[in-house]
Amino acid sequence: MGFKEVDIKSLEINPFVLLNDKWGLLSAGNETAYNAMTISWGSFGVMWNKPVVSVVIRPQRYTKEFVDKLDLFTVSFFPGSYKKALQLLGTKSGSECDKITESGLTPFFIDGSVAFDEANMIFICKKLHGGQQLDASKFVDLNIDSTMYPDKDYHYYYTGEAIKLLMKDNV
Repeated sequence: MGFKEVDIKSLEINPFVLLNDKWGLLSAGNETAYNAMTISWGSFGVMWNKPVVSVVIRPQRYTKEFVDKLDLFTVSFFPGSYKKALQLLGTKSGSECDKITESGLTPFFIDGSVAFDEANMIFICKKLHGGQQLDASKFVDLNIDSTMYPDKDYHYYYTGEAIKLLMKDNV
């Protein structure tokens, strides 16, 4: 495994590059059942005086069921060599196939959630708020609705407190 816990306040990242260019893996579940999906939209910040990670999930995504049911989720980031695995995890549904095995990633269970050994940075998040669907009537930029939501499958928004940050020893 090779992870060490790091003080979240010591982290220096560019969230725009991290999410948009490198992508993340949102995971939820336990030893009994779990799923993961690639994300490139979300945010990092401070809310309610807590360090938070916010993610969005479309209603048809299987991972949403796990995030809805459980108190914890993880957001992991990987070296560039795992881009193909992340692409697979973002395009296939875990309800239709064993995409985790197909991706070649190795799950491990920590603090009541699931993460992956190949990651180099893992945020363990405790859900603070979630399940609120974006309201199309609130878009000020109407191009967002027409270009990002042609099927009207508006994302659900989740905010989790980053309760632990794990980094690989060699990062």
